[in-house]
Amino acid sequence: MDTLYILAVAAVVIVLLFDYTNGFHDASNIIGTIIASRAMTPIQSVIVVATFELLGPILGGTAVANTIGKFISIGDLPKAVAVSIILCGICGAIFWNLLTWWFGLPSSSSHALVGGLIGAVVVSVGGDNVLWGFSDLMQGKVNGFVKILASLLVSPVLGFWVGFLLHRFMRGLLRNAKPSANKPLRKIQFFTAAGLAFSHGANDAQKSMGIITMILVLGGFIDKFVVPTWVIFACAIVITLGILSGGWRIVRTVGFGIFKVRPLHALDTQLTSATLILSASLMGAPVSTTHVVSSAIMGIGASERPKAVRWAKAKEIVSTWVITIPSAGIVGALTYYIVKLITGGAI
Repeated sequence: MDTLYILAVAAVVIVLLFDYTNGFHDASNIIGTIIASRAMTPIQSVIVVATFELLGPILGGTAVANTIGKFISIGDLPKAVAVSIILCGICGAIFWNLLTWWFGLPSSSSHALVGGLIGAVVVSVGGDNVLWGFSDLMQGKVNGFVKILASLLVSPVLGFWVGFLLHRFMRGLLRNAKPSANKPLRKIQFFTAAGLAFSHGANDAQKSMGIITMILVLGGFIDKFVVPTWVIFACAIVITLGILSGGWRIVRTVGFGIFKVRPLHALDTQLTSATLILSASLMGAPVSTTHVVSSAIMGIGASERPKAVRWAKAKEIVSTWVITIPSAGIVGALTYYIVKLITGGAI
């Protein structure tokens, strides 16, 4: 069997494995507030979330996939080498996802993916093969790594302040409400949780869709960067399976570790996160669900009682965000060197 074909199949499988760990890792970000507010049981929440998670990639378009699939340029390399480099980068992202899951830290799968790919590309063929986008920024254009980085950095800031302001508004509306108001607030979460799951699928699964399409283009299996239908369905199904598996280690951190979440907090978190993530998806901006949800909880907590926010835990989460891209990049680079050693310098 042709070596390129074997490498391409292996790379696609590895990307789907990343897609699975993405869903597995991010499940807690979606269901954490639902469980903490007792709006649904864990089983009910996973069923609802998985259903709408599946619909997100299918109905959410491919704008994010186009952004992710075009920020590195290695099309001039031998096909087998180019595919191997992508494979090494994805391995870096998977390792970081599993490591942070093990320690119960809500880190960004998006950061891990970008870092892993950059690390593998830079050590193999140099930084010129990454579309950084800094020169275009001087001309008023936002693309490449700059667009990705801007999306990932701006979204948690928006998550904090939109959550802060929304919660102030909602508390004003419900200032005379009785405790019995918690019951309808829990019921409304069926819709807000469904919206958050849909937006997560529409944004995060597209990242894997973009990488698989890149592999198909680099391998010469398709002529231009257009996401095939089978790739859309494959990524949708796999990320949903990851959601069904659930990253339960992180649920406690998201639902209880930052701020004690009650029904109104959960509703505001889900509404804030779903709105921001879906808006980003329509603009082709890859964002981190982890960042948006966690920062929204911080903003909502600060809006109500700043002293009740566990800022030490928040600081730990932010520290994880900061080191994710370089850490995944290092792992991606090391993976490349290991593969190069094994293959006798063939890549």
